[in-house]
Amino acid sequence: MLTIRGLGFAGLSPFVLFALGVWLLHDYPRALSQQGFVVYSLAILCFLAGSLWGSAMHRQGADKLLRLVVSNGVVIFAAFSVLTAQALVAAALLALGYLATLWYERSSGSCSGWYASLRLQLTLLVVALHIAYIAGLIARGTA
Repeated sequence: MLTIRGLGFAGLSPFVLFALGVWLLHDYPRALSQQGFVVYSLAILCFLAGSLWGSAMHRQGADKLLRLVVSNGVVIFAAFSVLTAQALVAAALLALGYLATLWYERSSGSCSGWYASLRLQLTLLVVALHIAYIAGLIARGTA
């Protein structure tokens, strides 16, 4: 459990660094931070969708099918979010994707105990970092 918590919180560091880059850097490094945030967010949301896919293998019938469809839907939604080619829109949609994935996990009963607490903490921090990133885009005039 300690390793999972550590890795989960360590996984927030690219979000923090890229969001800070949007606020603090200029020119090419800033543009890299702007793109990096969206690409990293896409990767992590797809990772979460993959965990739904993996957990579907332990289920039966309609529950299994629904979990597989939701998993694929999250990936398609995330990819289309990035294909908007607008960083602000992509970040807002990706943040909604994280919240929707958390909601699905909780409502389907697959998220309980220490893992539910960890997922809630990480998701709220990720969404807060998306808001900080979006605020940076707006404040710096690149939204």
